[in-house]
Order: sequence, then structure tokens, then C-alpha cells
Amino acid sequence: MPAPTDTRRVLVVGRLTGAALILAMAAIHLYLWFDGYADIAFIGPSFLVNAVAGMVVAAALLLAPVRVLAPVAFVGAVLVAGTLAALLLSLTVGLFGFFDVLQAPLVPATLVVEPIGVLILAGTAWLARSSRERQGRSPR
Repeated sequence: MPAPTDTRRVLVVGRLTGAALILAMAAIHLYLWFDGYADIAFIGPSFLVNAVAGMVVAAALLLAPVRVLAPVAFVGAVLVAGTLAALLLSLTVGLFGFFDVLQAPLVPATLVVEPIGVLILAGTAWLARSSRERQGRSPR
């Protein structure tokens, strides 16, 4: 079991890395929205919503008190996982009638950023929750 200071350091790294990955995801979607995806029915508005939601969740991740870090990181993991799932659907069976290809702008970058983001954010949520549970059981 890691020492409390080691856990705190890992949580800080998870918080910062998770926020950076969420912001990268948001930036990708905002860039693509400006680059023409805004004109695609349903997909365009979804890209804009994703960009704004990513910015909000990244800010929350950076500013959240430790006691609520686990649920905030979990929300971030779900946001990024949902975005990744939507991309995978658009690459395979289509999403709302839209089909994407691996050669599309930023798809390869997204396929790196989002899986790593899910893992980092889920791990941060798990560690934050585990740490809070240990603190609740240990004498103060």
C-alpha cells in the first residue's frame, strides 16, 4: 500500500494528466468543429458540446477538492470513453448516418489521446476513492 504522500503525488499527477488529456480531446473536437464538422447534422453540434463539456470537466478536475476528486475523475473517464465509443462507431457502423475514416484529420491522434485518457481518469477515480475509504477507516 503506498504511503499517503505517495498517494497524494500520484493523485496530483493523475489530476494534471487527466485534465490535459480531456483538454486535448476538447481541443481536437473544437478544431474539427471549426474545420467543417460544424456543418454535419447532429455531429457538428455534438462536437461543440463535447469541446465545451471537456473544458468544464477539465476545470472541475483541476479545481475539485480531494473529497470529490473520485466522482469528478469518474465523470471525466465516462466523457472520454463515450467520445471514444462514438468515434469507434463512426469508424465502423456509422453514427447518425455519419461515417469517418482512419485517414480523417486527427483520428489517429484521437485514438491515442482518448484510450489513455480513459485509463488515467479511471485510475485516478479509483485511487481517489480508495484513498478516501482508507482515510475513513484509519484513526485521525
